[in-house]
Amino acid sequence: MSPPDARKPDAPPAALPPAMSPDEFRRLGHRAVDWIADYWSSLGSLPVLSRVAPGEVRSMLPPDPPERGAGEAGYDAVFADLSRIIVPGLTHWQSPNFFAFFPANASTPGVIGELLSAGLGVQGMLWATSPACTELETLTLDWLAKATGLPEKFLSTSAHGGGVIQGTASEATLVALLSARRRALRAIGGSAGDSSREHALVIYASTQAHSSVMKAAMIAGLATGPDDKRRVRLIDTDEDYAMDAAAIEHAMRDDISRGLVPCCIVASVGTTGTTSIDPVDAIASSIANVFDRVPPVARPWLHVDAAHAGAACVCPEMRWIFRGVERADSLCFNPHKWLLTNFDCDAYWTSDRESLIGAMSITPEYLRNSATESGAVIDYRDWQVPLGRRFRALKLWLVMRHFGLEGLRAHVRSHIAMAEWFEARVREDDRFEVAAPRTMNLVCFRLRGEGAESDARNKALMDRMNRSGELYLTHTVLPRVSSAAPAGSSSHRLGGRLVLRMAIGASTTTHAHVERAWDRIRNAASMVG
Repeated sequence: MSPPDARKPDAPPAALPPAMSPDEFRRLGHRAVDWIADYWSSLGSLPVLSRVAPGEVRSMLPPDPPERGAGEAGYDAVFADLSRIIVPGLTHWQSPNFFAFFPANASTPGVIGELLSAGLGVQGMLWATSPACTELETLTLDWLAKATGLPEKFLSTSAHGGGVIQGTASEATLVALLSARRRALRAIGGSAGDSSREHALVIYASTQAHSSVMKAAMIAGLATGPDDKRRVRLIDTDEDYAMDAAAIEHAMRDDISRGLVPCCIVASVGTTGTTSIDPVDAIASSIANVFDRVPPVARPWLHVDAAHAGAACVCPEMRWIFRGVERADSLCFNPHKWLLTNFDCDAYWTSDRESLIGAMSITPEYLRNSATESGAVIDYRDWQVPLGRRFRALKLWLVMRHFGLEGLRAHVRSHIAMAEWFEARVREDDRFEVAAPRTMNLVCFRLRGEGAESDARNKALMDRMNRSGELYLTHTVLPRVSSAAPAGSSSHRLGGRLVLRMAIGASTTTHAHVERAWDRIRNAASMVG
């Protein structure tokens, strides 16, 4: 059936608004860049955490879209609204006083890369749809693998490996799990959709692993919701909040004895709570102990989630955190967290691209082309969940060219040095304690004390800091550990306590900002009792 034609017979179609001319684009482009530069210059003076009330931003904007476009003349109002409405409604992730979560770096070359990507308007789903988009990404991921000391098996030049840019580490975890599911089902003679086989698969991660592991299990059909742990094992951690390799070996043996199939293990290198480092090498040895008489393809997939911490490996002295990754099947980290590359940009590598492509590939007729059929090219649409993809490699490529490895190392080392200084100040003040071992640029600390009253004091301190606008901290809850009880026993964990997190990594943060933050925290501590 043809759609109805609302126009009157012989009525001309409505005229399209005139396209922006190159000169108009230049004027507005220059104006936008000036506005961004002014915003960056003001970051240190803006309240880090937005102070608007729920619904306040929306209430300041018209409820209906404009019927008639204003063209270039309307941008006076646009830029006014950006400054008057949008900026006060932002939490300023690029502020030098942002110490919450983990950093989400932006940089000038990264922004230029985003602009170029938008201007080129490439849809890089296939090699054929823009060869340069694919081949630059392949090269840049090889560059980054070499820059962080990854083993050769993850390079595109290896027999079975290669890298790809995902949106986030959460997407990478899902892709790893889907690859693991395919390999496990093939090993036991099943296939996707074979419920009798799929229901036997089990995934493992530590209790400190990111929530994306559970979400991936839900999407992949291994869990019906966040509380469904029938096929998800959250393994206890040691006194440093790292996964207990002996406990995971015990869990796998127990599952096998009950007819279940270990499918995927997610090791966290730099947990969200404390940046603890799961012992990848020991975990791989536990896998080998359990599966010593089966071929490697029948062993559970080992994925290393190094979302934040992996960037530190541009510094050779930090590569100890990757010990054992040569035994992993996949690994990821986010250059958009700590490597000066604008969100979104997750670098994901695998040494088993056949399982990845087999889990993700579907080729309708409209995607068929001679380059794909030749087998000589990479089609990255087969390496990710969505079909379409932006030219994200441009911004990572420009960041690496602009700063060089020396500049990136200096960036990371400066933040680690600032965190070391802050940790030392915490230890010198008898009112505070360091609450977890520091591995890099995150310091977990708290006012001393135990119980609910102590947690309330620490939360009051954090809230006072965040309300001030002078800095932004976040918290986590960590279990207290009894060293007298054996790991994994019911008495090993003594309940949680609230801990403050000082994550130092914003691209604009200097030592002076960290010093001022510590002065403000010390002074505020006197006011919360």
